[in-house]
Amino acid sequence: MTNPAAGSWTALIDDILEGHWTNPETGKKAVVPYERIVIEESLEGRAADLVSELDLGERFTVVADAATYDALGERVARELRTLGPVDVLILDHPHADMANVESLAVKLADADAVIAVGSGTINDLCKFVTGRNERRYCVFGTAGSMNGYTSTTASITLESGLKVSLPSHAPSGFFVDLGVSAAAPTYLSAAGFGDCLCRSVAQIDWWMSHRLLGTAYHQVPFLIQEKDEAALNERAAKLAEHDIEANGYLYRVLTLCGLGISFTGVSNHGSMGEHQISHYIDCFAGERHPGTLHGTQVGVASLTMARLQQAMLASDKPPVVKATKIDPDDMVRRMGPAVAAQCLDELKKKAFDETTAAAFNERLQEVWPTLRQEVKQFMVPVDEMQRLLKSTGGPTSAAELGTPADFYREAVVHCREMRNRFSFLDIAADAGMLEDFARGEA
Repeated sequence: MTNPAAGSWTALIDDILEGHWTNPETGKKAVVPYERIVIEESLEGRAADLVSELDLGERFTVVADAATYDALGERVARELRTLGPVDVLILDHPHADMANVESLAVKLADADAVIAVGSGTINDLCKFVTGRNERRYCVFGTAGSMNGYTSTTASITLESGLKVSLPSHAPSGFFVDLGVSAAAPTYLSAAGFGDCLCRSVAQIDWWMSHRLLGTAYHQVPFLIQEKDEAALNERAAKLAEHDIEANGYLYRVLTLCGLGISFTGVSNHGSMGEHQISHYIDCFAGERHPGTLHGTQVGVASLTMARLQQAMLASDKPPVVKATKIDPDDMVRRMGPAVAAQCLDELKKKAFDETTAAAFNERLQEVWPTLRQEVKQFMVPVDEMQRLLKSTGGPTSAAELGTPADFYREAVVHCREMRNRFSFLDIAADAGMLEDFARGEA
């Protein structure tokens, strides 16, 4: 099966990788740090050829966890043995944190060619470990559960407990057997769809920040995935049916979103207020964490952000902000001293004092009518977003997510403290609206 619209599941992706695609914002040919991306219905029997073309080395180390090894890792290792010696490293319920980074770094110290088999955690760990000493690696995806496969950042939890996106490098090769991914548990593809669902709310946040604060904004990451997002949404319900075509479009959107970072150098096009909510859950839930995936949480948080944005933008009168209220003691209580100190530094970078609040309000008055019209082209009605997410089998509320109501409200109110990205959460908080809004979100 091939992409019926373009003839190949890597149409456009190949053009970008090969430098044949022109960035309309710059007029220059695309230059991205990837060598090969292959997405096909089946890759059985092709692992050796795909990996050998990358010339990673002569001794291979396959890194997986128990589930991804059973799904694809064992087959990849078997096929690679036609090329040379293969070591297999099966990680035991790994987490993408610095402790696991250091542990894996030791285990891979003498590894020649690193072959990751798995999605988020496995890929982020291998990406970050190999990136620290500029060793190339490749990854075989096992589920379309997140967009981090092709990004040049790795989502890692620091020793302090703070989860951040750290600069890293891209895999030299990214390979997808759609048959394997389509057969994965449906909650994984639903999580991937949740990660894609954030496009509209992230774009609205980013455009608002650009228009009101003058921060950088780039249209190209949205341009390259626009048609595939529409095609994916048309087939969203088929993800729950393990449909290969639906999974193909899911991987295209995830891949193109990751490629977008190569054009902009930042992840804002796919990570704004909604991701801050998810990061807060991961960092501070502790025993209250329901064990849900990043993309699953992002899906629910995207609905929250859509309700907030659409409610605020429905008014023809702009909100009025005041100087940002900061409570360092409460941050320490919720986050612990080390993380609170890091977050306080981030929060202060975007906090208003009385003078800057007045200037922002003046800018709001000037821009608000135009802004309301501009973001309509980016917006997806929240009811439609909820319908799409529900059709994949993904949760659509904090209750369905399994996150305690009081903690989810806390995440909505306080997640903006975690990083210096300005979203509608910041406007709502500084306008005294966010706490009332959050009461209705769980």
